[in-house]
Amino acid sequence: MSIFYSGISALLIFWHSVWDALLGAPHLLSTDWSWVLGIVFLVVTVRVALLPLYIRQYRSQQAIQRLQPEMRALQQKHQGDAMALSTAMSALYKREKVSPYASFLPLIVQIPVFLALFHVLRHLRPTITDPATQTLYGWTAAQFHDASHALLLGAPLASSFSSGGATMIVAAVLIAAMVTTTFLTTRLSMANTPPSDDPTQRMVRLLMTYGIPLSLLVSGVIFPVGVLLYWTTQNVFALGQQAWLMRRHPPVKAPATAG
Repeated sequence: MSIFYSGISALLIFWHSVWDALLGAPHLLSTDWSWVLGIVFLVVTVRVALLPLYIRQYRSQQAIQRLQPEMRALQQKHQGDAMALSTAMSALYKREKVSPYASFLPLIVQIPVFLALFHVLRHLRPTITDPATQTLYGWTAAQFHDASHALLLGAPLASSFSSGGATMIVAAVLIAAMVTTTFLTTRLSMANTPPSDDPTQRMVRLLMTYGIPLSLLVSGVIFPVGVLLYWTTQNVFALGQQAWLMRRHPPVKAPATAG
């Protein structure tokens, strides 16, 4: 994972240096804007890089929606024969050039990015004074000191909800924003997926729509403020991207099956 840590650190340092050069190390409203904008544009970089995967994901969802009548017919035809059903479904996907796993690709790619950012921000603690530890992942001692003391509305980016004071308030607002935007993003994404009569699929749908946001409400208290900012920004970007895709490629209504 060290390669991911170094890569995330390099991107964060790069965008910080860009905004530092453009804005002149601004510190307004108890906020170090060059570091905050560095995290925001780290999100932009990752989302733009993954845009082809998101487009593929969206088209795959549309294709699977279009194929719902055929999939239901195959389920009825091979009811009770899981192997035959699996073979028939694979043949259908191959014929239509659809991958049922395309929906998971962006998430799988983003997991290492999120974990790397979480680790890097947890690493940026003012209590670390050992030069060898400070300069891990490509940081200089000066950059480490600057980043470990960076603030967002008075809350250190590397601190979490449990730190108390101003950090608790800022973290609470960001946790609420993270949970809300996660819920909205999931709901908008589900709008492109037809409802299913399968109890298992319905349960998965409910867990994704409500379970994930509720789990973030609990786990968000351990996330550094910088990670909360990253996640919320990513969700806002995702909402805009999903709305753009749905406008360019309106959801396809699956034709109803006869009788």
